[in-house]
Formats: sequence, structure tokens, C-alpha cells
Amino acid sequence: MAASPAAARTIIENCAIATVDANDTEYASGHVVVAGNRIESVGAGRAPEGLEDVVRRIDGTGHLVTPGLVNTHHHFYQWLTRGLATDHNLFNWLVALYPTWARIDEPMARAGAQGSLAMMARGGVTTAMDHHYVYPKGSGDLSGAIIGAASEMGVRFTLARGSMDRSEKDGGLPPDFAVETLEGALAATEETVKKHHDASFDAMTQVAVAPCSPFSVSTELMRQGAELARRLGVRLHTHGSETVEEEQFCKELFGMGPTEYFESTGWLGSDVWMAHCVHMNDSDIAAFARTGTGVAHCPSSNARLAAGIARVPDLLKAGVPVGLGVDGTASNESGELHTELRNALLINRLGAHREAALNARQALRLGTYGGAQVLGRGDQIGSLEAGKLADLVMWKIDGLGHSTIADPVTAIVFGAAAPVTLSLVDGKPVSRTTT
Repeated sequence: MAASPAAARTIIENCAIATVDANDTEYASGHVVVAGNRIESVGAGRAPEGLEDVVRRIDGTGHLVTPGLVNTHHHFYQWLTRGLATDHNLFNWLVALYPTWARIDEPMARAGAQGSLAMMARGGVTTAMDHHYVYPKGSGDLSGAIIGAASEMGVRFTLARGSMDRSEKDGGLPPDFAVETLEGALAATEETVKKHHDASFDAMTQVAVAPCSPFSVSTELMRQGAELARRLGVRLHTHGSETVEEEQFCKELFGMGPTEYFESTGWLGSDVWMAHCVHMNDSDIAAFARTGTGVAHCPSSNARLAAGIARVPDLLKAGVPVGLGVDGTASNESGELHTELRNALLINRLGAHREAALNARQALRLGTYGGAQVLGRGDQIGSLEAGKLADLVMWKIDGLGHSTIADPVTAIVFGAAAPVTLSLVDGKPVSRTTT
């Protein structure tokens, strides 16, 4: 999978590097050579002499270079309703906002995607995802608008094509006019996958099958959604175990907890990742580990909605793949993933493991390689290694905000939000500032 020897090269050198490879290899002063859309080499010191077709040589003095951040859970449309229902738990927050969200149309979806993507790109996200599940009748091509915005931004992207068919009349939370039929949701999801999903190594756009949640989706849509995803060879995504109210809902409606319910409908497996996973007992964690089911950890949103503290150290110890998610900007108004590195570490230290919960390098791994694993792209992105796709970020750490923090990784995780001087996606600049 190496790049062609004739590919144009970009050289970044004189920078600290955290590769986030299997050995957590780091260089106090090193180089990265990008050839075309692949990483050609990473190492200590300056780049090798005599390389041909060098089109850019970047002096990285005062910077840390890391893999690009990978966002594993988001709702772009919520950019349009930031700062509302700020003192609500999840269920009350949804009831307050669903009537507004249910009036979304194609121009709104594009605008929400553009705002959300721009906020993430300027903060080091190179792979984004959007779980969009509100498809009112007559609203236009919402999936196409979202994918188009991501393509224009130049980020790598996964659309989790969501759906809802359990409305208020069926005991769910969404208004009746905001949901699709079972047949309509499945057909539209299949059409989206066939039209937009790219299964290639260097894919810029992928699609997952993503019914919204147990309390907004029928059991039949869950079952048939899982069957559809596996027939089409794509991944599965949904919300799971987010709040105590959700657990109570599942027990009352299905006679079992969320994890048991997911397993009964085909929703545990190495092709599945779930958002939040806050309220999980030991047997739930064991089931995720046994099946390879991934988790999108959203610390700021979980705190904003008072959902609780996810057991991230226990999930990692059990071998569960865990990445980070912004979640929608109606429950995380900053809309940035790099702040989640710090929040994941700090919030998890409030839990049972206290200061041993997470360290700076574990937090960085959650936001990079962990996210790549969760999206099924760990062999392509998430670490700086020869042959992988050239998705990387240069963090400026020589300013006042980090001036007395000696360790570069500690600086970007514990310190103030570090400015992004350059981010590359597929070897191309997406976010760039002059210093």
C-alpha cells in the first residue's frame, strides 16, 4: 500500500512527534515524510537527504505532530440549536428540542454540517462522523447535503445514516411527524449506502447503518437494520446505555437491560460501535469485550446532560475499543474534539479509579487510534506509521499557554487548547495558519 516513488512529497521536521503506534513511539525532535496521500517515513532527526519531488518543506520547531483526531460520535444538525435546554436531563432535553429538530430541511442540514465541520477541522479533527437520524417527510436530500459539506471541507467522513420509527403514539419521544416508517427507513438507508459508501483503503466517505436508540426505534427496525448492514458490508452505530432512564425504559418495555436487548437484536459485534455507554455493569463490559463492540466516549455531553461517568478505564482494561466523540453541539456547545482529550482524562479521574484512571498518552490514544479502531479503520489512520494515510496535525506548543510544560503530550492534553498550525487529510492541507 506504499505511495508511488513519483508522488509529490511534503517534509515536516524539527518537531516533537507522538506516533501513537503500538509502542507509543515518540521523538523529541523528528521528521515525517508524506508522499502523495501516504506517510512514507517517520523518525528521529531531520528527513533523509536526496528525496525527490519535495514540494513542501515545513519547519516544525515549537510544534508537536500527532495523528489527526478521529471523532466517533456527533450530530451536526444540532449546531443550529446550541445553548437551549441547558438544565435538562437527556429525556427532558430531547422532548424540549425534538419539535424544533423535526422541522429541519436540506439547507439547514448543510448549514449545520458546515458549522460543525469547520469547528472540528480548526481543532485538529481529520476524520469526522455524523449520526443523522431526523428525516422529516419532504425535507429534501439531507444525507447528500451533509456528505457534500464534508467533501467540500476536505475531511475524511463517516455518515451514520440514522432513523426513527417509534414516535409518541408508540411510546417513544419523537413527535409523530418526525419519524419514518420501518420500510421507508430501511429503503432510504440502503439507498444511501449504495450511493455514497466507499470501502477502499483511502476512502474519504463511508456510511454506517444507525437506527437512533432503543427508545426511538422499534425492535424490528433494530433487527432488520443489523441484517441490512451485514448484507451490505458496512458498520452499525447507535446510542446505548446513556442514562438510568434509558435502562429503566428497556427493562419496562423489553424485560431486559440495554446490553441484553442489543445482543438479542444482533447489535453486538466487531462491526458495531455505540455512543455513551455510561451505565454498564461488569457483565455488560464483558459482553462488549467478548464481541469486540466499540464505544464512543462523550465526556462533555455526558456531563452536560448529567448522564454520569462512563467506566472508560474498565472498558479499556477489558479490551473494548474506545474512541472519543464530541456529540451534538446542543449538548456540547464548544463542538471541538481536542478539548475532549482533557475532559476525558479529568472526568474519569472523578470515578472509582481516581488519579490512575487515565494519563495523557491514553487520552491522546482515545482521540486518535482508539477512534480509528471504533470506525473500523485502525489499519489506515489513527497513528503515524509508514504506509498509513497522511492524516496528521501540527500543534503549536511554544506559546504562553504551554511555555512551562516540558512534555509535549502533557501540554496538549493537560494544558490550554493548543492552536493547530497545519492539519493534513489524505496528504492535503485542510486547516492552516501562519505563525
